[in-house]
Amino acid sequence: MNRVLKLKGFPSSSRCFLAAFSLLVICLCGWTNSTAEAAKTWKAGLAKVVITPKTGVWLAGYGSKRAPDAKLHDIWMKALALEDNNGNRAVLITSDFQGVPKSMSDRVFAQIKNKYGLERKQIMFTFSHNHCGPRLGDDLYDYYPTTPEQDQLVADYTDRMVVKTVEMIGQSLANLSPARLQMGTGHTTFAVNRRNNREADIPNLLKSGKALVGPVDHAVPVMTVTRPDGKLDAVLFGYACHPTTLSFTKVCGDYPGFAQLELEKNHPGVTAMFVNTCGGDQNPLPRRKVELCEKYGHMLAVAVEEVLKKPLEPISPGLKTAFEYVELPYLKVVTRADLEADTQSGSAIKKRWAARLLKKLDQGETFPAAYPYPIHAWKLGTEMLMIGMGAETVVDYSLRFKREFGPGTWVCGYADDMISYIPSKRVWLEGGYEGGSNLYEYGRPAYRWGPDTEDLISAAVHKLVKQVDPKTD
Repeated sequence: MNRVLKLKGFPSSSRCFLAAFSLLVICLCGWTNSTAEAAKTWKAGLAKVVITPKTGVWLAGYGSKRAPDAKLHDIWMKALALEDNNGNRAVLITSDFQGVPKSMSDRVFAQIKNKYGLERKQIMFTFSHNHCGPRLGDDLYDYYPTTPEQDQLVADYTDRMVVKTVEMIGQSLANLSPARLQMGTGHTTFAVNRRNNREADIPNLLKSGKALVGPVDHAVPVMTVTRPDGKLDAVLFGYACHPTTLSFTKVCGDYPGFAQLELEKNHPGVTAMFVNTCGGDQNPLPRRKVELCEKYGHMLAVAVEEVLKKPLEPISPGLKTAFEYVELPYLKVVTRADLEADTQSGSAIKKRWAARLLKKLDQGETFPAAYPYPIHAWKLGTEMLMIGMGAETVVDYSLRFKREFGPGTWVCGYADDMISYIPSKRVWLEGGYEGGSNLYEYGRPAYRWGPDTEDLISAAVHKLVKQVDPKTD
């Protein structure tokens, strides 16, 4: 401004005008820069709802009657809505459910499209696979010695959860406001590959210091949501392990529930959210005690806290989402003769399954030769890739896709649909519980997946990743 005032040849009135004009230009430049910066920021919206059942809905995940008689803590469903600087949106749902069946999640997706215009690729509905949470819809239906009264309780509860989910998503979208996203990775070690280590041997192996065997993924991916004033508003984190520490009749969120509670206690006002990153063949071992459940939750929370203490990597604005169903073929669709034999000599679960499918055949139904398997790919900025996969994916998928797509890759199992175990090629060839002839437990009209399961899933994942990140090799 002084340089303007000292300009020769201008009358005093002109110099005053130029000074004022210079101030205006400076203000406009500052406003333009701040507006440009604001246009580059993310928007994030949060919402959550208690899902603790108030009726006697049995707890899911084990093939027995487990009517809840108490609770250790409430269980939750939470939503994180994201919007980039171009208005692209996505909503991630995390929950303390054991499994969300397609018959429920499809209802949510349809209502969200009608109400908010969000497409299937923009919503990922994850569940922790907690075995101390309530049954939903027809998930694992043949697994339980159920009754008509219990079926009605489950149906009513599921209807309420559909309503709550839609309302929660709407609230998260309404709460969208400027935010900064950052990420990092921690580490914890309580997950054990249950295929390669006998549960009964674990205490002595750990006591003796002997190494456990089998593939594991001990990474703890972390993403934070911070507001413009620096306030931490949400922490999203993951781990690859079954939440099966407990198997009793008290409602709780197992180790992910305890981890979320600890983080929210340590950071008042923060929403902690958990995703299961391909823990289909991983168990928290040893287990069966509340103290162990609390211990594992604490170990996971500490891993997250260690990440929060370090510099985090900013996630640049930019959101792309892709989705498709992959038709996964069964090795062999069951026949009437198979089912009739199973009603005579199978386990209690198999007998219930066979009897139900025989009724379908009697009513003229035919069974499909494949199942529509849901896969997501979300790209956040240039730094983070989130792959969402349906059902109980084994750890090989996480290890493979993180190796192929590099740092910043999250591979989430337990998304959208609790279909069954999803074996890798290695697990399929080895057989056993996760890779063998156990699809009947999940109600599928077959005993086993086809041998090309991993190849089909991998091809679809690479296709979707290419859509959200064309630079991917």
